[in-house]
Amino acid sequence: MSDVDAIEIAAIAVLCVLAIGGANTLAPRLRIAAPLLLVAVGVGVSLLPQVPEFHISPELILVGVLPPLLFAAARAMPVMDVKRDFQAIGALSILLVIISSLLLGVFFTLVLPDVSYALGVALGAILSPTDAVATGTIKRAGAPNRIVTVLSGESMFNDATALVLLRAAIAATAASISVFGVVINFVWAMAGAAVVGAVVGWLFNAVRNRIQAPAVATAVSFTAPYLAYLPAELIGTSGLVSAVAAGLISGRLAIRHLPATHRQSDLQNWRMVEVVLEGGVFLLMGLELYTLIDDVREARDTWLHAVWPAAAALALVLLIRLAFVGPLVWLLDRRTTRMIAREPEVAALRENLPSNPADDDTAGFRIRLRLDRRLADINYYRTETMGGPEAMVVVWGGLRGAVTLAAAQTLPTDTPHRSLLILIAFFVAAMSLGIQGGTIGWLLRRLPLPDQTADLRAEKGRLRGEMLDIVQRMLVDPEVIGDDSVLANQVKLVRDLETPDMDDGDPADPQESDALDMRLENARELRRVRRMVIDEQRRALLAFRDRGTYSSRALTAELHKLDAEEISLNV
Repeated sequence: MSDVDAIEIAAIAVLCVLAIGGANTLAPRLRIAAPLLLVAVGVGVSLLPQVPEFHISPELILVGVLPPLLFAAARAMPVMDVKRDFQAIGALSILLVIISSLLLGVFFTLVLPDVSYALGVALGAILSPTDAVATGTIKRAGAPNRIVTVLSGESMFNDATALVLLRAAIAATAASISVFGVVINFVWAMAGAAVVGAVVGWLFNAVRNRIQAPAVATAVSFTAPYLAYLPAELIGTSGLVSAVAAGLISGRLAIRHLPATHRQSDLQNWRMVEVVLEGGVFLLMGLELYTLIDDVREARDTWLHAVWPAAAALALVLLIRLAFVGPLVWLLDRRTTRMIAREPEVAALRENLPSNPADDDTAGFRIRLRLDRRLADINYYRTETMGGPEAMVVVWGGLRGAVTLAAAQTLPTDTPHRSLLILIAFFVAAMSLGIQGGTIGWLLRRLPLPDQTADLRAEKGRLRGEMLDIVQRMLVDPEVIGDDSVLANQVKLVRDLETPDMDDGDPADPQESDALDMRLENARELRRVRRMVIDEQRRALLAFRDRGTYSSRALTAELHKLDAEEISLNV
């Protein structure tokens, strides 16, 4: 590589990062999604005559970008929420992708010349999965927590379903392939990857726990997605599912086993990685438009022939999704009704069980834990409803994105009308981002969705009260503070400080906290006591998580407060 080439690459990288930063800064002010703005910028730049052609290797997206993005999304997603909506997530990420791919195969066979049904199914598999990156737009638009969980979970797993179908359909275009073989390959791809990812996530967490420096530990964490992806692909399973499984396990174990400094370092650095990779994907997607149009022109076709099939395919995808989500939400509502009807029975069983907290390894404890979880799940389904308005958000929030374009470019080079098919995939993704992504905020404001702000604030207040009860209990325990009268007086100051306004669960006034820190900065014993209190509070929060007593949002916010306070003690 020449010096000029290196300078050009460095300049392009700098401009891309600046464009990503600018788009993420301007997007909230312009009230549009940052991915949509980046695609528009990329398209505009690609049409300039001085700009060279951009060829995006599909491996860059499928291998280089998706594993870390899916790992980061899974790591931040509470396993508790995934379990509660696993049926909905599984139905959307597996059944809906299969049904949509088969029906789109019929459509493309009818409207596109020289396209066999197998190739039509391949293109259907390319267009069926929602995009994990684009789905972040729904969260930023302020969708309810349960909808975000369902859409995020769907987008994390449906890529694997689509890629398995894509490979099977491409194989079917060249030779016969049995339905039984496709089913076996699919089950192995999903189940085998889940096992590989879970093992990698557990082993990785054990290794990271031995690393002292937070910066080094975070740097090592960037290898986790690929440590899960590569072995899964080598044994013929889905590397993307493996990366998701590793992220879920790693995120769940991190709170219990990793120091607060490591978790905070991971939080900030992984968020930076997400912003850069997400923005880069959509920017490059826009930059590739002119190249795709030029490829179609060289194939003696016109880009206009890709517009109407793409528009019709997107409309068909949304209609299929609507027809699927409607009955799914109805079934979920019936299941919720049955669960709520059994609440008195479950509560009575829980009341009749003897309570023996010291005997945590008995069958009785496990039964109590399961009943507590069931009661918490019932309360969750009662609060986080899933009805008609929520169904409309789930339908409209299924955005297509850069993964669709990357998967399309994996079509064999001898595929009939390959350039046109790739351009159709681009237009579907661009229309989905523009139309659905551009109007999802408007839809959320117009639908009668429940406002969960007050409930969340009250829940955080109750949880903060639980934390203060632990503080009060431990600070009068002789085994914690001993017989030191000076320490007891200092503890009294902390007890006075630990009484914030319980209306919203906000922490104490920062000026009072700073003043107290200045007076007690050399009190080693007080720091020891405070660490003991933090450890006990964290154990309580993990117990609440295991029982599902509080929502993941309330628990996460309180855990972040404890991490910040623990880190401040080490300053």
